[in-house]
Amino acid sequence: MKAVIFGNNYKKENLILLQPLFDMMEQRGVEVYVEREFYAFIAQHIGRQPKVAGLIAGEGFDADLAISMGGDGTFLKTAAHVGKKNIPIIGINTGRLGFLADIASTDIKEPFERILNGEYVVEERSVLELDCGGKKRFGGLPYALNEVAVLKQDSSSMITIHTFLNDQHLVDYQADGLIVATPTGSTAYSMSVGGPLLMPSAHDFVLTPVAPHSLTIRPLVITDDSEIRLHVTSRTHSFLASVDGRSELFDLSAELRIKKADFTIKVVKQHENAFFSTLKNKLMWGADKRNKSLLE
Repeated sequence: MKAVIFGNNYKKENLILLQPLFDMMEQRGVEVYVEREFYAFIAQHIGRQPKVAGLIAGEGFDADLAISMGGDGTFLKTAAHVGKKNIPIIGINTGRLGFLADIASTDIKEPFERILNGEYVVEERSVLELDCGGKKRFGGLPYALNEVAVLKQDSSSMITIHTFLNDQHLVDYQADGLIVATPTGSTAYSMSVGGPLLMPSAHDFVLTPVAPHSLTIRPLVITDDSEIRLHVTSRTHSFLASVDGRSELFDLSAELRIKKADFTIKVVKQHENAFFSTLKNKLMWGADKRNKSLLE
């Protein structure tokens, strides 16, 4: 087996977790590769260079398993690097929430042993593709596991987002922005501004406005075979477009098209149907902190 490790480059206190992981994989005969920048971070802060089979940079790599060490942001970065390679990704959560990461940093050994034994399930997650009119943007990786967002620039006034669904006019959103979220992303930025939660396996996307200037505008669930076309007008003559948090500035001549990508991201989970357990444990979904005696 060949595994590649990605990680964040700012939490040096979490590097203590790496040696047991390296030792475990070496005992099992796993070829370990590490993303070059993360490896440099490791070497700088632990004072030595871990033994690995090689380093990777860019998109020219292949593996049987990708390991993301960090929070959800690191997982999204890993997914961007994996792209169309069909490599399953397992997340080790060293961040705050770690909604996408399935293994807690406090309990790595036994879960990872099970994964190396093939005792896991793979969830196929839909991906969004952003077409910026043929222009190469976002480092050539215009794909989002969570969401594509169109947002006003800084503290400027709201923008108008002329929105078309399958080339039919849908609505003109007057708002601070618009989020197009996958089922995976429905529990991220979209949820934080009032969007609905979707099962990860749902064949839908969510259009969620950010601070809309109308009480009649609400989030909308659409089928994932839809193509969304956006044209923005703004007093500042520019706006931001974001792909899983990677933002770039656009002028008003830009027309954005968003559709389902022709590949999926494969997320490794230890158990089937873990979605609702994750909602309860990490998002406190359905929790009631009121005094039980008052409810009787």
